[in-house]
Amino acid sequence: MADVTTAMVKELRERTGLGMLECKKALKASDGDIDLAIEEMRKSSGMKAAKKAGRTAADGVVAARVAEDGSFGVLVEVNSETDFVARDDGFLSFVAKVVDAAFSSREVDVAALMAGELEADREALVQKVGENVSVRRVAVVESEAGVVGSYVHSNNRIAVLTAIEGGEQDLARDVAMHVAAVNPQVVNPEDMPGEVVAKEREIATAQAEDSGKPAEIIEKMVSGKINKFLAENSLVKQAFVKDPDVTVGKLVESAGGSIASFVRYEVGEGIAKQEVDFATEVAQQLQGS
Repeated sequence: MADVTTAMVKELRERTGLGMLECKKALKASDGDIDLAIEEMRKSSGMKAAKKAGRTAADGVVAARVAEDGSFGVLVEVNSETDFVARDDGFLSFVAKVVDAAFSSREVDVAALMAGELEADREALVQKVGENVSVRRVAVVESEAGVVGSYVHSNNRIAVLTAIEGGEQDLARDVAMHVAAVNPQVVNPEDMPGEVVAKEREIATAQAEDSGKPAEIIEKMVSGKINKFLAENSLVKQAFVKDPDVTVGKLVESAGGSIASFVRYEVGEGIAKQEVDFATEVAQQLQGS
């Protein structure tokens, strides 16, 4: 059985808002698997979905660039170890070079993009700042019969590209801003992966069965929860951040368009950060020596 550390309990508390003892008990039951612990806690307590953002190891910035005619755009994430380096002029200059290279080549394979001069620039920057610097990912979004819009949040930690078939670039940018703020999972409800829907249905069923109601009522409760989940996480069904009286889908439709796709990058998302307390670090160093 995996050891349940203070850091693990802290992360689970931050993501669920539940008490320390409850979190510790859930982690022991899940053998230290935080995601599994959250899933079981949701089943037993009816807890709402936990925060998606956990601890992250990477700092850095995201950046975007869109062609003047709106036909395509590129999105990149470049990581550093600290926020201090992420604000360094030399680091930001390197990020600009990466964006320019991706824009010119439309290359999404990081290894291919970095081959040659860019890799040499990266190595020189690492020597200068004393931290590891890496280009994590690149995306290209194109629109054959519409436009691509971009939005980069002021702290350069969230960036979005949105492709709209029909409509204007300003509208595409507004939708990108909405995606940055609300973080939908998919464009349309039917785009939600089957395994995600199945997991939500399993959780909703466990919650509904605890009510003791008849089977037909439970099925209606589950269907209602699934429909609500799909509406809350599908871009076209979400209330537009600038005008909550209209959904994003209706907003774009009223302008004669439809949403084709979006890509949202947030610095460090999905990278687990390893936290070691001072006493443990000292003990490990002594063992190593």
